[in-house]
Amino acid sequence: MCGIAGLIDLKASTPNDQLHHLTKNMTDTLLHRGPDGGDVWIDAEAGVGLGHRRLAIIDLTEAGHQPMASSDGRFIMVYNGEVYNAEDLRPELVAKNYQFNGHSDSEIIVNGFCEWGVKATIEKLIGMFAIALWDRKEKTFYLIRDRLGIKPLYWCKTKNSLLFGSELKALYIHPDCPKEINRGAIAAYLRHNCIPAPHTIMTGIQKLMPGHILTCNGDGQQTLEAFWSLQDVVKNSIPFDGTEADAVDQLEILLKDAVKRRMVSDVPLGTFLSGGIDSSTVAALMQAQSQNKVKTFSIGFEEEGYNEAKHAAAVAQHLGTDHTELYVTPSQTRDVIPKLADYYDEPFSDSSQIPTYLVSQMTRNHVTVALSGDGGDELFGGYTRYLTAAKYGKTLFSLPLVVRKLGAGVLHSLSPDQWDSILKIIPDSKKPAHVGNKLHKLANVMGQSPDDYYRTLVSQWPDPENVVKNSTEPKGLIWDERVKSLVPDFVSRMQYLDTLTYMPDDILTKVDRASMAVSLEARVPLIDHRVVEFAWSLPQSMKIKDGQGKWALRQVLYRHVPQELIDRPKMGFGVPIDAWLRGPLKEWAHNLLFQNGDIFDTASIQQKWNEHQSGSHNWQYHMWDILMFNAWYKRWM
Repeated sequence: MCGIAGLIDLKASTPNDQLHHLTKNMTDTLLHRGPDGGDVWIDAEAGVGLGHRRLAIIDLTEAGHQPMASSDGRFIMVYNGEVYNAEDLRPELVAKNYQFNGHSDSEIIVNGFCEWGVKATIEKLIGMFAIALWDRKEKTFYLIRDRLGIKPLYWCKTKNSLLFGSELKALYIHPDCPKEINRGAIAAYLRHNCIPAPHTIMTGIQKLMPGHILTCNGDGQQTLEAFWSLQDVVKNSIPFDGTEADAVDQLEILLKDAVKRRMVSDVPLGTFLSGGIDSSTVAALMQAQSQNKVKTFSIGFEEEGYNEAKHAAAVAQHLGTDHTELYVTPSQTRDVIPKLADYYDEPFSDSSQIPTYLVSQMTRNHVTVALSGDGGDELFGGYTRYLTAAKYGKTLFSLPLVVRKLGAGVLHSLSPDQWDSILKIIPDSKKPAHVGNKLHKLANVMGQSPDDYYRTLVSQWPDPENVVKNSTEPKGLIWDERVKSLVPDFVSRMQYLDTLTYMPDDILTKVDRASMAVSLEARVPLIDHRVVEFAWSLPQSMKIKDGQGKWALRQVLYRHVPQELIDRPKMGFGVPIDAWLRGPLKEWAHNLLFQNGDIFDTASIQQKWNEHQSGSHNWQYHMWDILMFNAWYKRWM
């Protein structure tokens, strides 16, 4: 795991010393991603500068050092990530007389480009990666991002240069980097908590899309090509025709292999454990394949309704792991907030960024690599919106519109906090967490079509163009009507869209920045692309069954952990922002909210702030969007 940055001077007119200086300055902004070493490679004649910061995981010697050249010197590569099947590929290269100095995956990849070509090599890889590659023979430059978008990669073309980096801060430091804020991206951010790819907060800078290769030739012309796409997976998937038992057996085999491959490390390794289905499955499959106690890590909170640590501890005790937990105080949690704009160098407002950082920070005190259970909800149908649509969708959307609007009025008649108070009489085991918020979300969609239902549920501000002055929101994939014909089933369609948008732009971004901020490598076995492809071959009945999501994944887990330790309502991974904004964060928030009046319609913000303070509505996430943008603006602009 590392950080990469660099540039191509398309006119090849930058002197060697200046090119070295620019490349090093860009790369040094990524020290947190790679504290174990760093270097740059310069070819002033070609105008190429490649920089690398190293977090040493595999082959800790100089033989694993980057930038790295292929055996014949043709290719120069900087690379962020891990490829888990590199040793499977080594024998074929050895048979072709390629020489290796060590056992890093980097040597396999860069020599694979020589033997198989760029695209063919990438298609062989199992893992997560962001790669910058210079072909000295063909004078061609490549940027490559892994299939699911686990690793980030930003790029932009200026008048004279092409810039790239693992994080935006690496581009910001270059004098030619665009500095014009993209107001349309702000509107999209208010809707989604994050800025959806390929857009970024700056006009002219892009995120490289997952599963894509960007090629730049000597004339500066760029082409984009997909080497893998979920669309093709869905189109070409052969429906699974075995029994339910066959499906569970095959899924367990795949998951075991995905987990085992991610347990290879030359430094200490462990796993996050919340006690939920996804993280418990990863921990269980790690322990089942380890001779030693697996190190597991969780954090707990004092606030009622936000603490899963006791569930994690019970799972850890059953599995016999070496478990570490940390209970954090509200003040410790709030102390993270001023640092967030440094870690997330474009606006990002999923508030679970706070506990994700805290568990990463605690974990890094013990290990350098941690496996994470992200992706299970999207692949196997775990989110509440999927279950609600599967259980009530046909009935709800068949009711007359007047009936649905009447029901929405009833649900809106009380605030989320009032619903929470009333429904305290129902045991927590019988209701979802934060039920008041969920009832209000349901009310918001009762008068809509199924696809409007989805768009509403994934929207924070439903009318962001009215909040961001002079903005035109890029509509993006969730508005694309062609998705209906590709994925006719509505629940499957939500999963498809979430896998392409919410997962890489929110979930994986959150985990990458939080873990890399403390130099911790996070690996995500549930979204091994082979698992993704298998999940899409399964019928929906093997994902959502009897009103419960992740059926197939649960069956794998139940082979290792008793069902009673796992089955409970989904809690999520959050902190009580709502109460904090009425209490200890109130003054800080009020001072920050109403800045940038040239960007935002402050009247809309003021109204929601007043309603939140009165308790009539819970606008915590809407307020958090504005606060995180203004904190970002204050830090970077």
